[in-house]
Order: sequence, then structure tokens, then C-alpha cells
Amino acid sequence: SQLMQAHLSALKMQLQPHFLFNTLNAIMVLVRQQKGREAEEMLGRLSDLLRCVLDDVDAQEIPLRRELEYLQLYLSIEQVRFQDRLQVEIAAAPEVLDAAVPSMVLQPIVENAIRHGIGRSSSAGRIRIGACLVNGTLEIKVQDDGPGLAPATPGQTRGIGLANTRARLIQLYGEAARLSVENEEGGVCATVALPCRKIAAGSEGG
Repeated sequence: SQLMQAHLSALKMQLQPHFLFNTLNAIMVLVRQQKGREAEEMLGRLSDLLRCVLDDVDAQEIPLRRELEYLQLYLSIEQVRFQDRLQVEIAAAPEVLDAAVPSMVLQPIVENAIRHGIGRSSSAGRIRIGACLVNGTLEIKVQDDGPGLAPATPGQTRGIGLANTRARLIQLYGEAARLSVENEEGGVCATVALPCRKIAAGSEGG
């Protein structure tokens, strides 16, 4: 329905201004520090990312391979910001690259991992993104090696700032999808699980 589309679009748009604000802020810091080359590099990558997002602006779902392209652009911006403090590994099983995922679903999860992992630590940090098929379900894991989450109070949902992502998953897939964020040995692991189905050709934006 039109109302559902409007609601999903609103949720989708809420994810992006937050990231834009952080990136523009980081570019301003680089300019103030007279690091012109780094600032130009970051602006170039940001414009590439925005071009990708605008290409898919009408698509609620895109293939995972495209989502990972977004993510690599986003991460390349963060790598300029953190320099050699941020290491990233992306590993997706070939059979899930054409699976449908909500557009920009991973960026806020990875941003969360960077902010609460490497952002709170003075040493270098590693983010690992993995995607595979588990009993017909697409499972995407985002792991960081940061200090971990503080103990949850009873009834508290794990995952800081990920309410929008959860709401989008519920709207699109109902009970068939979940997002969990848990401490594990040596960091935090966020898991998105959703029904694995191939995206229909031509159903993405462009």
C-alpha cells in the first residue's frame, strides 16, 4: 500500500542524514587541519556513494552484491577518517550475492560497530562482514573486535541506534526476519537474518 511505501521510505531516509552529518563533519575537520588531499578524497568517495544511493532511491530491495558495493564505498570513507586504525574484511558466499536485501540495511549496523568498537578504542580495530546461507535463510554477520557492549538491563533490546533497521526488517518481512546484537568473545556480533530469495531482474532502481 501507499502508506506502507511512505513509511518504509521515511525509515530509509532517516538512516542517511545521520551518516551524511558525520561524514561532512569529518571533512570539515580535515579542512581545518589543512589536510586538503584527504578532504578531497573523502568528498570524492562521498559523491560516489550518493550517486549509487540515488540510482537505487526507489528500490526497497537490492541484490546483496550491490549492497556490499555501497558498504565498500562507505567503509572507504571511514578508512580515510580512521586512517590505518580500521581494518575491514568482507566475505560473502557466491550463492547469496543475488539475494534480495533492504537497500542500505548494512550501513547503520557497520556504523554502529565502528562507533562502539573502534571509536571507543585507541588501538586499531577490525570489522568483519560475512554472508552465507543457513537452512534457506540469508545470514549476514557484522563482527567487531572492540570493547563489547555494557551488560543489558532486563527487557532492553540489544543494539544501539538500530531501531530503524529493525523496523524496516519487520515492515518488509514480518516475523521471518531478525536483527540481534550480542557480545561474543573478543567483541560484538550483529546478525541480520532474512528469507533468502533472488531479486527479480529489473526490480532494483536505475
